[in-house]
Amino acid sequence: MSLTRRDFARNSAITGAGVALAGSVGALATAPQALASTDTGSEADAHGGVGYGPLIADPDGILALPAGFKYRVITYSGKTTLESGEITPSNHDGTATFDGPRGTTLLVNNHELKGPRANWKYPVPLTEGLVYDPAAAGGCTVVEVRPDGHVAEWVGIAGTSTNCAGGRTPWGTWLTCEENEDKAGSNGMTKDHGYVFEVDPSDRRANRAPKPLKFFGRYAHEAVVIDPKRGHAYLTEDAASPNGLLFRWTPPKGFEHGRGKLRALADDAGAFEAFKCFDSGGQFVDDLSRATKIGTVYGVDWVTVPDRDAKTVAVRKQFTDGQVTRARKLEGMWWGDGGAYIVSSYARAESPVQHDGQVWFYDPKRRTLTLKVLLGVNPDPSVDGAFDGPDNITVSPYGGLVIAEDGEGVQHLFGATDSGNTYPIARNELNIGTEDAPEYSEFTGVTFSCDGRTLFANIQTPGIMLAITGPWKRQKRA
Repeated sequence: MSLTRRDFARNSAITGAGVALAGSVGALATAPQALASTDTGSEADAHGGVGYGPLIADPDGILALPAGFKYRVITYSGKTTLESGEITPSNHDGTATFDGPRGTTLLVNNHELKGPRANWKYPVPLTEGLVYDPAAAGGCTVVEVRPDGHVAEWVGIAGTSTNCAGGRTPWGTWLTCEENEDKAGSNGMTKDHGYVFEVDPSDRRANRAPKPLKFFGRYAHEAVVIDPKRGHAYLTEDAASPNGLLFRWTPPKGFEHGRGKLRALADDAGAFEAFKCFDSGGQFVDDLSRATKIGTVYGVDWVTVPDRDAKTVAVRKQFTDGQVTRARKLEGMWWGDGGAYIVSSYARAESPVQHDGQVWFYDPKRRTLTLKVLLGVNPDPSVDGAFDGPDNITVSPYGGLVIAEDGEGVQHLFGATDSGNTYPIARNELNIGTEDAPEYSEFTGVTFSCDGRTLFANIQTPGIMLAITGPWKRQKRA
């Protein structure tokens, strides 16, 4: 049933514009100057101990961390190897953790490699039986970290393209997303791309003969989450000209999720829809950048996608103005607090209003989308302090969110408390540019181990997986 504008307006009047969600992230200051005043050192004490203090430079030039924290390199493209003896692929991206056998931690790690294999020094190896398109360079590796510290890595899927983010399923698998729309015959590809694939970290046999989950649509996928109660999938599109969309997939009646169940569905199974928002006054919202105030709440309706496989027209181009809501750089997602956290990394001239990042919370029960984090345009990204360009995201077991930065200039992992204060967790110190023109790659794949003791994250270029440990603590609502 659609949520009517009248229903939403009435509900908004009852609940108030700033819907309070238990455990959710609160308002984040929008002014860049306020964002630069992160809670470190004495400032942390003054604000009730939020964060972990100032970041300390790394003598090895990889990762700056607060006092008491340390990191370990798990994989390093060009240096570490797979079980097969082949080099760890480059361009690490979306990642999730899983409990493995005998106390091990399993991670599925995307490798965002676009186009022909010849374009990349370290593509994902074409392991027999695990290849979708032998022309494509991307895919996933599975990493096993044992209690004694030993690390093993093997291919989970190969021959896919531009594996950006994805999502962990409630049944213990990984959905890897292709941020790509190449069709067979273009850019050297032999098969169509722009799909979602399922990777099982615990069962290598389940990954053989990769099958695209075409019912999730073909477009520039970014991330996906599964509603464990209702079974819906929510998916983001990172695209422009026009801006991308948020999608919902509803499973067929009677379908029950589980290992291997998605692969058995028909290509057109379930309902595939794009979102359409309207404000408390019943007015249609054309783009999420219109929201300039923390606590903004939009009602959400869902509109059927005419051709989810985009046979002749890209999915986002199948709608005219006024039919759907758009947003620039719809990126990471994470399920928590009964709903989906959704990132829009930034908005520039292509959008109605400019910003340097938003985090939204979709409540499927209320069918509302609430703005939780809003980053004003960073006036000088080369200066450490302010944050911009949120991308991958995870809900922290210590409260609030941990966010991977994919902005300009300095790159961080940073936290946002339930009440909205931000604080740095790590800074990338690996300069891949020059001394005169330094350049620092984005962080990706931020995710906690299942026991909450280790924060894993990647430096995308050249491709480094890191495990961060230290005196984690519950963050105060300061």
